[in-house]
Amino acid sequence: MKIAIFSDCYLDLTGGIHSSINAQKQALENDGHEVYIFSTGYPRSKNQLKKLSHQNIFQVPSCRIFFYKLTPVSRRPKVIEKWLINTHPEIKNFDIYYIHYEAGCSIAGLRLAKKYNIPSVQVMHGREDEGESNIIPFGLRTFVAFFLNLFHSWYIPHNIKIKRDNYLANTKAKAKMWTLMVNHANYADLVLTPSKHFRQKLLHYGVTKEIKVFPNGYPDNKFPKNPTLKTLKPNEELKIIWHSRVSAEKRMMPFLHALKNVKGNYRLDVYGGGGDHFRARRFAKHHHLNIKFHGNVPFEKLCSAIEKAHLDVLISYNFDTFGMTLIEAEAFGVPVFFCDKNMAEIVPENSYILSKNKTPEAITNALNALLENPEKIEQMSKIMLKHRDEVLISNRIKALEQIFSDIIKK
Repeated sequence: MKIAIFSDCYLDLTGGIHSSINAQKQALENDGHEVYIFSTGYPRSKNQLKKLSHQNIFQVPSCRIFFYKLTPVSRRPKVIEKWLINTHPEIKNFDIYYIHYEAGCSIAGLRLAKKYNIPSVQVMHGREDEGESNIIPFGLRTFVAFFLNLFHSWYIPHNIKIKRDNYLANTKAKAKMWTLMVNHANYADLVLTPSKHFRQKLLHYGVTKEIKVFPNGYPDNKFPKNPTLKTLKPNEELKIIWHSRVSAEKRMMPFLHALKNVKGNYRLDVYGGGGDHFRARRFAKHHHLNIKFHGNVPFEKLCSAIEKAHLDVLISYNFDTFGMTLIEAEAFGVPVFFCDKNMAEIVPENSYILSKNKTPEAITNALNALLENPEKIEQMSKIMLKHRDEVLISNRIKALEQIFSDIIKK
């Protein structure tokens, strides 16, 4: 198959979508498929663009200044469409368009799929309603959501309007973001989600296209060969690792508040950056917390740090739809800690600690209980090691290939 991937979250960004695309591209190419990626990105030299093209990765027209060094922003979808048609005439000859995310480049992909009658598969990765609410300042949330919704409706019909409710769309801003997500999904021929719980939410708000669940996977070429069983002795330092964004939606600050009252020997290593990075550093220093902030590091260095940890944490609540950090931990046999019961879908049963609720007090209590019963680390690690091969992308990619094959035949 000849597959075109469109995404606004790939070049110049890290995170779950980037990792998911990389792993799938590698696995699909290993199985003999031809995979192209079209993505938004920061300004690059001709030599840099040429190097990317050797990997069949192409940067679409993107804003040079707007949101520079925060997140790449594409030009208008019609600009991207025109550029693709003129510079990549082969765009008409792909077997399938595989769309990730819901902004300019992704919109262009969906529209071109309609134009050339090419089957389109849209992956709904995340909770844009929660993302917008956590990133945008309080007084601007409704305005920003209204603008994003209006912009999206210029290119993709908004046949469904989500009204404010008492479930997930409990503000005007969130209702606008759900309107955007649902109509974007309905414009594709088929929808994929990484988890069952997110599939149910999309169905609840009116996605009428078929939704299949396809979980993310870990790349084979980076899979650890012989990870060790994790053990924690009484009074030994509990080594905790954080390798999500250091940001409001990931709830770094509630976790630091929880650590203030942990009664035991622990160390937290934080990898990655984000909007709460400097705030978290100041808080940790002020309260004399045993934390080291490493910032963004090469993936190999991060893997080495995960291997040495006793516990991997993901403290987000009602935000993550999958949590790539969880399967990265599973690959190394590291037990995980989370607050959102939906994350239990991602990892094996009894391989994790789930706090009673999302409050710092509940997190503190759960960590204190673990320090009082250190043998649980070994019990959970054994389960992780037993099941870790399940997360390999090569063990999951056949399902995606079958999905593509079926929709092409329709």
